[in-house]
Amino acid sequence: MTNTDSFLAEATALLGPRGLTTDADLLAPWLTDWRGRYTGSAVAMASPANVPELAELVNICARFGVSIVPQGGNSGMSGGATPDGSGTALLLSLRRMNAIRTLDIEARQVTCEAGVVLQTLHEAAEARDLRFPLSLGGKGSATVGGLISTNAGGTQVLRHGSMRALVLGLEAVLADGQVFSMLTPLKKDNRGFDLKQLLIGSEGTMGIVTAATLRLLPAIAERVVIWAGVPSLGAARKLLLHCERSAGEALEGFEVLPQACLDAVLDYLPDSRAPLSDRHAWHVLIEVVADRNAAATLRDRCESMMADAFEAELLEDAAMSSNESQAEAMWLLRESISPAERARGPAVQHDISVPVEKMPDFVETTAPMIEARWPGTEAIAFGHLGDGNVHYHVIAPDVTDGPAWQADQGKTISRYIHDLVTEWGGSISAEHGIGQLKRDELARLGDPAALSMLRAVKHALDPAGILNPGKLI
Repeated sequence: MTNTDSFLAEATALLGPRGLTTDADLLAPWLTDWRGRYTGSAVAMASPANVPELAELVNICARFGVSIVPQGGNSGMSGGATPDGSGTALLLSLRRMNAIRTLDIEARQVTCEAGVVLQTLHEAAEARDLRFPLSLGGKGSATVGGLISTNAGGTQVLRHGSMRALVLGLEAVLADGQVFSMLTPLKKDNRGFDLKQLLIGSEGTMGIVTAATLRLLPAIAERVVIWAGVPSLGAARKLLLHCERSAGEALEGFEVLPQACLDAVLDYLPDSRAPLSDRHAWHVLIEVVADRNAAATLRDRCESMMADAFEAELLEDAAMSSNESQAEAMWLLRESISPAERARGPAVQHDISVPVEKMPDFVETTAPMIEARWPGTEAIAFGHLGDGNVHYHVIAPDVTDGPAWQADQGKTISRYIHDLVTEWGGSISAEHGIGQLKRDELARLGDPAALSMLRAVKHALDPAGILNPGKLI
């Protein structure tokens, strides 16, 4: 038997036919990333049923020198869950490990396995009159393990923070097969480093997340979604400050998109319609929520907030949802921007952040620079203005070979944008991770001391480099 045959024999004996497959047809959907930029190959795909199986599988991989590429819902944006083309890596799916182990109503905590889909988690919490306060467009496929591994943000970071703020405890299998188990959260714990934070956002390079204890909140009793038109991104920033003063912690979402994004979505969703009758340079999506104690007065407070905004000339027009269907229809427009853009044609996408107060100036200064430097392109920004994070995309001009444009001019454009972001004191990755897409750019632009620390931690936890090689660092 070859070394590969021996490895597959041991892995099959451990996992059984349901837990390991080499069938090319079954592997194919998981070997290309969501954006279609990266396609790799794998020696097999493993789907362990529990933590002991995974720990033993990692031991087998370590003995045979087989690298492991963990994958959640395969909805990542940076190629972080796609193997390389060598065909020597093991693709690891944790989708079978999808149990919600406990849900404590009084403690407002849930302990669930890495393969739990975000929408399933939402439904489980809602059944107990609670909620998990993180949502994003890919909630029907994104898994808890993937969200933790990339430190996902979503549309509610403004109030509740990213996954780092929502993970109370963590369980993971390390590169040597040990199980790191710190699922029980403590309000105070001074036993050295907060080790779970090493794993959150590490993209599977430091350990394989298997379960987490997550923070829950009381269910929303009432919400109001507002769609507003404003003349500029600077005006949107002023409106944000007004809403923060007026609504306080009830302000849960504040998203911005230019008219070009809305046009693309309306073309992509033929049954949809614009919330406002006129066109506006920028559109703002605002969500304000209340629990039972404050639900009765929420709509009145929102109407007062928007009336004051009109009086202060902070916006040009606005529409307020009158029921849940209208609220969902507004959010559908926002969540359809990425697929609508993908249908439109080739582009280079950037998930960037700069200090919150600088974001309007950054976009309004740099977008004309890019469009002038590369005639025919269109620079657009949309997303979470309140977090200082926008998705900054450059749409290609009419080209016959989209992949060639992305590999040539697109790569040059991305490098230029990353330089600009760094000059403005920002980050080249705000919420989608580094993966393989931005690995070289992080090495080029990252703080040398921080990169040295990252590499040192990686080497300490995974000296053989078997966990998700070629990603992040």
